[in-house]
Amino acid sequence: MRLHTLPGMPFVNDMPAGTEAATRMLIAQDPALVPCLEVDRPMTWEVRPNGFPGLVHIILEQQVSTAAGTAMWKKLCNMAGSVTPETFLLLDDDVLRHCGFSRQKMQYCRSLAAEVRDRRFDPDALASMTDDEAMAALTARKGIGRWTAEIYLLMVLGRPDLWPAGDLALQIGLQRLLGLPKRPMPAETDARAEAWRPHRSLAARLIWNYYLAGSPPPRPRRTQP
Repeated sequence: MRLHTLPGMPFVNDMPAGTEAATRMLIAQDPALVPCLEVDRPMTWEVRPNGFPGLVHIILEQQVSTAAGTAMWKKLCNMAGSVTPETFLLLDDDVLRHCGFSRQKMQYCRSLAAEVRDRRFDPDALASMTDDEAMAALTARKGIGRWTAEIYLLMVLGRPDLWPAGDLALQIGLQRLLGLPKRPMPAETDARAEAWRPHRSLAARLIWNYYLAGSPPPRPRRTQP
């Protein structure tokens, strides 16, 4: 589906209903986003697995590039088969190191696996919570900070108004988009994104795509505040 009424908008795979209307609203609110519609790069609607696997995938992406996180995730899937709390807890340190886990990430994911296995934390319950409630539930888990929680809500649950201010690709994309002399810090990007409510998730996706379409590569490391 192409946004014919928004010239230059890249092709979007599996675009959710209402995206065209939301894009119109964003552009009307802030014309500075127009260059995001003119990039020569197809825009895909990236998602992550739901529940425990999705959280592990995002934890793997902490402090590394998206490509590195994806490579580690694929190795984990090959070693574990189905990534569940039970199968994950059977993997020893050597296997996890082979998949790319640092010692910290081993601890984070084992702690999360035990909580889910023992029903002390139910990722499925996040879907019925408000954004603030879900953020609080996620960040109460060891190793899950604001960035991880926001990426989960945005990429997995499809929440429409999330803004991962600590994401370096967003910061650099915004720097390029606005012609800023230096990369904006999270407080600055948070303030700038206020103009994009209630569609900050869409704005984030547009800026990610704008960043990936630009130069120079490679992708920067993402932060885990």
